Amino acid sequence: MELGTCTTKWTVDYLSQAEGSKEVKIHVSAVPQMDFLSKNFVYRTLPFDVFVRRAAEVKHKEYFLSEDEKYYLRSVGEDARKDVADIRKQFPILAEDVQIPEYFEKERFFSSVFRISSAGLQLWTHYDVMDNFLIQVTGKKRVVLYSPRDAPYLYLSGTKSQVLDVDNPDLEKYPLFVKAKRYQCFLEAGDVLFIPALWFHNVISEEFGVALNVFWKHLPAESYDKSDTYGNKDPTAASRAIQILDRALKTLEELPEEYRDFYARRMVLRIQEKAYRNDYG
Repeated sequence: MELGTCTTKWTVDYLSQAEGSKEVKIHVSAVPQMDFLSKNFVYRTLPFDVFVRRAAEVKHKEYFLSEDEKYYLRSVGEDARKDVADIRKQFPILAEDVQIPEYFEKERFFSSVFRISSAGLQLWTHYDVMDNFLIQVTGKKRVVLYSPRDAPYLYLSGTKSQVLDVDNPDLEKYPLFVKAKRYQCFLEAGDVLFIPALWFHNVISEEFGVALNVFWKHLPAESYDKSDTYGNKDPTAASRAIQILDRALKTLEELPEEYRDFYARRMVLRIQEKAYRNDYG
């Protein structure tokens, strides 16, 4: 798949020179496994060229938390609350080196997220609500995926799994996790992984690496939350359904425990009958 000159040009020196000293907001973690739920990392700002060189190091002479801290850049829009990430706007010089695969109609484009990770950094397991490409430009990544149907075993908090260590999970705390079927692949420079919407993924950067994540709207545009700049807010109909369910559960609290249990089970059966796919299995 043709990706442009980025796979050969994007060395540490070239990246540093191309975008220079523009400031970027980054994640800094003292441990390799980043956890968005417990926020075991801090946000800091660095000149882009300084950040790139630090992210490429194993040990740091200058650091925020520790000499072996990990760095992660996930590009955002000019105003992260209103604007989506677009490499053509945030990193225009580098964007000229990239050829995005023509897999979807241009008007369905949502965002192009520029990512840089230290070696060994692991991102939390989560899902996105849009189809996307993970384009590995330089370095190597391991990606572990889980089907949306395995959501009952992933101990979700919003869009994220509470199981941080997918290789050595705490089965006393998360006993059902063993039922989740694991899919695994390894990406090298020039590889492109298609990640369907709602598929959970956990990513480890085995080397210092640069990637580009391209998201597009495969559902009708009105299906998505207009305030979503990250591509991870549930579709508006799903959000409304969850709110209705929460109100229904609150109403059940008015019943004695025995009745509450009985009618809750009836609700589950009705959801299974009306909403589950017939080929579930």
